[in-house]
Amino acid sequence: MEFWANLLAGAFIVGGLFFMLVGSVGIVRLPDFYTRAHAAGKVDTLGIMLFIAGLIVYEGWTLVSAKLALISVFIALTSPVATHHMLRRALAYGLKPWTRP
Repeated sequence: MEFWANLLAGAFIVGGLFFMLVGSVGIVRLPDFYTRAHAAGKVDTLGIMLFIAGLIVYEGWTLVSAKLALISVFIALTSPVATHHMLRRALAYGLKPWTRP
């Protein structure tokens, strides 16, 4: 049973790292602030949550994993809201979205 738990934890961690890498590439390659913030807000939130889920599976159900679960819930609630607020403020201050030339 421990082998399968370690395998599942490794899959979650590798999946989380993959999504964080894709988000980092998106931040570098995308053309403007809005698309970069979209990449950072969506992909990195999923990557961090997968990474924490892998740590929870690896740790087993202990107090540490309960704390990790609370951190995951906090990230799931705050990261998209913070990204949305940042984009709304940028639009309110007059930062224009990118348009194709």
